[in-house]
Parts: sequence; C-alpha cells; structure tokens
Amino acid sequence: MSDSIVIIPTYNEKENIENIIRAVFALPKQFHILVIDDGSPDGTAAIVHRLIETEFSDRLFIEERAGKLGLGTAYIHGFKWALNRSYEYVFEMDADFSHNPDDLLRLYSACHNEGYDMSIGSRYSSGVNVVNWPMSRILMSYFASKYVQMITSVDIKDTTAGFVCYKRKVLETINLDEIKFKGYAFQIEMKYTAYALGFRIKEVSVIFVNRQLGTSKMNTSIFGEAFFGVMSLRWRKITGKIKPKQP
Repeated sequence: MSDSIVIIPTYNEKENIENIIRAVFALPKQFHILVIDDGSPDGTAAIVHRLIETEFSDRLFIEERAGKLGLGTAYIHGFKWALNRSYEYVFEMDADFSHNPDDLLRLYSACHNEGYDMSIGSRYSSGVNVVNWPMSRILMSYFASKYVQMITSVDIKDTTAGFVCYKRKVLETINLDEIKFKGYAFQIEMKYTAYALGFRIKEVSVIFVNRQLGTSKMNTSIFGEAFFGVMSLRWRKITGKIKPKQP
C-alpha cells in the first residue's frame, strides 16, 4: 500500500497516458495513480483499463465521467475519492509530460520530510522555467500569477501551477463543495484557500516542458475566469467566507 496517490485528469490523451503511468510507476518510491477520464472519445480510458487488467491492478485506478466537466470538478472528484481511502499525500499532475514525473519525489519530500502542508511545482520561483511555450503564453501565465499576487497578497509566485502535493489534512480542512471555479482559476482558488487557512506552503522549482504529443486544452476563456475570479476570492477572504470545513 502506498501513502501517495497521483491524480491525472484526462481528455484525449491516448498518446501520453500509458507512458506517463509507466514513468510514475518506475520511480523508486511507490505511488498509486487515479485517472479521471472525462469521456475521451480517443480511447484513453480503454488504455488505462488494459493496464489495470494486465499489470497494475493493485495501484492503478480509473474513474470515468460522462463528459467534459472541467478540470476543477475532475480534481474535486479525485480528492474525494482519495479521502475515502487511506492516502496521506494527494498529488495533481498533467498527463502530457509537461510535469516531470521525477519531480514527484521532490514535492513528496517537501511535505513528508520538511513538514510543509502543501508543495507546488513552481515555474516561477526562480526565474521563468518554461520550455517550448510560445512567448505569448509564457507572458500570459507569468503575469496571471503576478496579478494574483497583487490582488490577493498571497505569497506564492506560481498560483496557476497544476503540479501540486497536498497533505491529507489540507483537503480535509478545505470545504471542497465550496470551491467555485472549474477551469484555470481552480488552481488559484485551491492555493489561495490553503494559504488563507494558514497552511504551510513550499514552492519547489521545476522546469515545465510544453507537451510533445496531443492537443493543449488551454483557451482564452479559461484566463477570463481566472482574471475575474481572483477579485471574488479576495472579497471572500475580506468578508470572512473562507472558513475551515465543519466536522
């Protein structure tokens, strides 16, 4: 049994999913993986089922949803699944190798060995560590995080990062049913909520590499949600609406 589960949301990731699963399982520490597939028409789920049936029945799991319901709801679904089991560390990671599986060990160490409640694979904690992104997207992402810092005063340089380790108690304390955002702003909301509730957060510098295979799910409407959502987050903090989940 592992103390760690890696949640990987998927939509049309047949080119990547088997390779990312094998890369995680090849690490010296044992991780389990939960794939949340939103009805991928390309057969992503079938690949995962084959791997479960033939090789990894004890550490690979899949939850299938009827359609494309949003990144945030996929992670919330995965968080609740993990909390119903005995995992102490819950990770977010993309399927497309933009997050290096080797860095899971560093995120784990920050929480397990150094005592942080949450660790973030940060592209911006030591300069700009992004490879093969168009300059327009780098600037949009970088200044989105600067904007979040300016509006909320949160001490996190990469608030939009999707490579994260949570200690179990963080997800138990956050009222997951009160998380509002489904897209890009979901990442901001989770970090800001953890920060507002007083959890200790460490940014671990990583190099983010643009996907080689498959198609990016990023679009401008996702950034729009983030832009306006940040103001509402700040207002919720000011008005005392960000509270720990009640037992």
